Amino acid sequence: MDVTDYASDLEEARREAALDAHRAVQDLFASRVSATHCESCGEAIPDARRVVLPGVERCVVCQGYHERMVR
Repeated sequence: MDVTDYASDLEEARREAALDAHRAVQDLFASRVSATHCESCGEAIPDARRVVLPGVERCVVCQGYHERMVR
């Protein structure tokens, strides 16, 4: 096995590991149930947001505020 083959195999293994990790996270989130109302302000969370982000707990405005406060 030459250096090129080794590099190719290593890149493929790393790509597969990254894809496996991504799939695991997606599966974790897909199994979560989204809240119907924001836990911060109580407003309804639009269905489109709940479908795109399984497990969502806040509306867009409150999530943005929360992310800025956590930093």
